[in-house]
Amino acid sequence: MCSIMAWCSDAADMEKFMEGFDRTVSRGPDSTRVLKNGHGIMGFHRLAIMGMTEEGMQPFTRGNRQIICNGEIYGFRKIKKKLERKGYFFESESDCEILIPLYEEFGTKMFAMLDAEYALVLYDGETESYLAARDPIGIRPLYYGYAADGSILFASEAKNLVGLTDKIMPFPPGHYYKDGEFICYRDITEVKEVCEDDLETICKKIREKLVYGIEKRLDADAPLGFLLSGGLDSSLVCAVSARILERPIRTFAIGMEKDAIDLKYAKEVADYIGSDHTEVIITREQVLEALPHVIRALGTFDITTIRASIGMYLVCKAIHETTDVRVLLTGEISDELFGYKYTDFAPSPEEFQKESVKRVHELHMYDVLRADRCISVHSMEARVPFGDLDFVSYVMSLDPAKKMNVYNKGKYLLRHAFEGDYLPYDILMREKAAFSDAVGHSMVDDLKEYAETQYTDEEFEKKVKKYSHAVPFTKESLLYREIFEQYYPGQSRMIVDFWMPNKNWEGCQVDDPSARVLKNYGASGI
Repeated sequence: MCSIMAWCSDAADMEKFMEGFDRTVSRGPDSTRVLKNGHGIMGFHRLAIMGMTEEGMQPFTRGNRQIICNGEIYGFRKIKKKLERKGYFFESESDCEILIPLYEEFGTKMFAMLDAEYALVLYDGETESYLAARDPIGIRPLYYGYAADGSILFASEAKNLVGLTDKIMPFPPGHYYKDGEFICYRDITEVKEVCEDDLETICKKIREKLVYGIEKRLDADAPLGFLLSGGLDSSLVCAVSARILERPIRTFAIGMEKDAIDLKYAKEVADYIGSDHTEVIITREQVLEALPHVIRALGTFDITTIRASIGMYLVCKAIHETTDVRVLLTGEISDELFGYKYTDFAPSPEEFQKESVKRVHELHMYDVLRADRCISVHSMEARVPFGDLDFVSYVMSLDPAKKMNVYNKGKYLLRHAFEGDYLPYDILMREKAAFSDAVGHSMVDDLKEYAETQYTDEEFEKKVKKYSHAVPFTKESLLYREIFEQYYPGQSRMIVDFWMPNKNWEGCQVDDPSARVLKNYGASGI
């Protein structure tokens, strides 16, 4: 990960800029460069992943244009060769150095051409204006707000902008900003034609596209690691990666000291693929101690995001403190594409697809946010193979009737796609367990119990009345909201609401986001 920030104003204040920008130095601890161009300030904290030399440092400047980008551009070497044939010269091996030449060749059309996860800000000296853009899923973070003089600010994280603007908002994924407007260049959920492939063809394409998406994300000049929960998604990423690399990969799993549900499954996968495996065991005390740090890192009040982030935050902390790993591959995004435990209750294929579209559009506020912040706050980069654009686009195009759980097994298409020798059969067919619960049922129970000690019933009823947006509805949610407000006062609208199952569906009228409260959870947590 890296951190970018831009204040697009002639009157930008360097001291205030640096006060905000330095809050995310952990995203890019290797070096920092800040450029004042006469029409604003652009800053870059670098975590060197591709093109490790000084020449790869940003902002990149070409003529009277400058750019800052937190991103990975897949297939950039092929693009670079084409640009070199057109006369462009490059000083580094950084993938992001190709962006200004691409802009000079294609203008804003370049964004739809990129196979990438990125957030960028470009200053065009020709027009003395700023351009910003974000990848179609929002895997790389970007926020914006307006200063007192009406000028716009962009930054990798909301915490950069606290105190500089009254209202902080996430930059919409799949959009670019130009001349005061946010323009959609790609809606990744849009289906122009429903794919009618037969089941075996679908599964073959799912396997091929995911394998290629994983392979692309193994390209790094820095050491790789893999988060392994023992669930289907992270296990597939690890198994495929080990096969591609043809060497032992480094895997990491986490669990509570007294009921680490997933550790035994993670070890089974690690033994099967022959990885160099590390287990991290955490206690109730560590969970409660980490809570405010996690909420500050995340910039959210959402219950399920915070629960699921505590384990990820602590395992990433351990990886950062004890290894040289710089890049972590994870298994996020699969649920939004193939279904979660609650989507078993979808009343129709149309409702299933509608829910999937909603969840993919909101990924940048929930699961993707969790992966980015928990990993980047510990100076590493997250890579999310299930977020490969070609893969996501294909799965979204499938007939939703085939994606629903009509096989008596959730995510059947993904499981069937990898039947064979990628994973042990019991892992491949193991039921979904919510990550926060799978770290240990006791972790969520400990958080709930702790929250109960913080407020009497009367205090709870009184304090929730302060909020008009995403009103806390349990003592746990109130605790998280109050911690959130300490760090991001008045900025709750960055997150649309609480992540919850669709309460319009029969079987989903629950008051807790955990899949454990659903009647179909069954053996998921065993």
